[in-house]
Amino acid sequence: MDYHCSEELELTRSMVSDFAAKRIAPSATQRDEEERFDRRLMPQLGELGLVGIPWPEQYGGAGSDLLTFTVAMEEISKACASTGAILSAHVGFAAWPILAFGSEELKLAHLSELARGTKLGSGVFPSFRRHDTANFSCITYRSEDGRYVLNGECRHVPNVEEADLYVVFAKGEGRRGGKGTSVFVVERGTMGLEIGSKDRTLGLRSRSSGDIRLNQCSIPKQNRIGKAGQGSEIALSILDLAHLSASAQAVGIAQGAMEAAAGYALERKQFGQLIGRHQGILFKLADMAARVEAGRLLNYQAAWCHQSGLSYRKEAALAWKFTAEMAAAITVDAVQVLGGYGYMQEYQVERYMRDAKCLEADFGMGGWFAEEIERMLAECQP
Repeated sequence: MDYHCSEELELTRSMVSDFAAKRIAPSATQRDEEERFDRRLMPQLGELGLVGIPWPEQYGGAGSDLLTFTVAMEEISKACASTGAILSAHVGFAAWPILAFGSEELKLAHLSELARGTKLGSGVFPSFRRHDTANFSCITYRSEDGRYVLNGECRHVPNVEEADLYVVFAKGEGRRGGKGTSVFVVERGTMGLEIGSKDRTLGLRSRSSGDIRLNQCSIPKQNRIGKAGQGSEIALSILDLAHLSASAQAVGIAQGAMEAAAGYALERKQFGQLIGRHQGILFKLADMAARVEAGRLLNYQAAWCHQSGLSYRKEAALAWKFTAEMAAAITVDAVQVLGGYGYMQEYQVERYMRDAKCLEADFGMGGWFAEEIERMLAECQP
């Protein structure tokens, strides 16, 4: 099987790389310092078809596939990992469950605007636990007068300040949450929806995350995604795409850090000689290149499995685990290549290092990703 990009994919990579270099990268350091998301980037990404890559044209998407999506995520994250994380949450946590499980009414109401980037999405996934997948939410719902009423709160919600809609997981009220977990679309401005405090994070700083509260939040019946009690199935579907997307982000971060380190090594002289000519630096850069390519191929393998109609759960989980650790290690190496300058903002490898650490630490998901990988690997044992 061929995981390397076709000519069409290479054209996509070139287009996204050019856009990212001109429109995303120049302000990335400033946005990181100010912890500010530039909302104008989303419609610009939408105009290029990069927001709606993996869903059909009839709903405003590009009608493409997850391999194209991973290539785009790599290039965007190489320029700014926060922008990649914003797009990942938008596509994976909001658009994907509506596309895969939502009614035709929900799809027509939201997917086109989500694909254009004129509407930003988020997901509310509180208290995921491996041993209690049926009742993992600290948000509850009940049926009342032909509507659903949601109550509860959740921390570390991505895109929390800018999102126009939230895909919310909630368990049914009653003894032991017997009605199971269901999933709902809650739009910004709905009575009872409150945005709380914002997180202060080490990396991914221009992507907001924070608290959300639902207090007697009443929504129409048609805002439920999928069947009642289908929350676990929907969550696992989101998990697969989240692993794939996070893996692509990690590869992009690692690629950016490696290129920055290599560029510095070809310019910086020490004792009259380019440091890139020293064997210690050459060996380090060669090792970085090998690990980046290995992570990229793991990511492409997972995307290829999805395109071929195969399960990609294990492949995506392993890709995320490997690439997250790889990106963290490579960004540290990049800082070491630059020496003292590696800690300076103007050389940006310190930002790559902080962003990679957030991915490796599974920030915002309470360890759910890591626990699911452990479970899947256990199930694969003979």
